[in-house]
Amino acid sequence: MKDRKTSMIEIKLANESKAVVLALLARVTYVESHGHFIEDKNDLLAYTNQAFSVAKTKEELNDSKNLFYIIYADELPVGYVKLGMDTTHQNIASDNNVKLERIYILKDFIPLKLGQKLMEFVETTAKKLAKDTIWLTTYIKNNRAIRFYQKNNFKNVGAIDFLVNGKNYENIVFSKSI
Repeated sequence: MKDRKTSMIEIKLANESKAVVLALLARVTYVESHGHFIEDKNDLLAYTNQAFSVAKTKEELNDSKNLFYIIYADELPVGYVKLGMDTTHQNIASDNNVKLERIYILKDFIPLKLGQKLMEFVETTAKKLAKDTIWLTTYIKNNRAIRFYQKNNFKNVGAIDFLVNGKNYENIVFSKSI
C-alpha cells in the first residue's frame, strides 16, 4: 500500500450515477464536521435524513445550477464540493457568483490537505466559468472552518440563519472576489 503522502489525488465531476456515493459521503462528512455542534441527535438525524438522502442528492445533481465534484485519494471517494451558480444573498454584490455550498473531507483524510486542494480547484473552476465572486457560509462556532476561509482570503460580509430540523444556528457569510 502507498504511503498517504504519495496518494494519487483526483477531482471528478459527479453525475447522477454517483448519487449513492455522494449521499453517503455528504452524510458522513456532515456528521463528522458538525454533529458535535448539534445538541439533540434526533435533530441531527432528521436533518441528515432529509438533506442527504439519495433522492435529494439526485434532485440536486440534476439541477443545472449545481455542480458537484468528488475528490478521490487512491480511487477512494474522500470528500466533495457542491457549487451553486449565481445565487443571491443581500450582502453579496455580484450576481455573477459561485456559492461554495459545501466543502467536506472525511476526517481521516484531512491531514492530506485535501480541503486546500479542493479550494484551489473551486477557485480555478469559478474563473473558468467567468465568475467574479465566491461566497459561502459557515457556523459561527466552527473555528477550524473560519480559520481555513480566512487563510484563503475570504472576508466576513455578514450573517445568515441556518436551520437544522427547525433550530437556528447562526452562520457567518464569507465572500471573496476572484
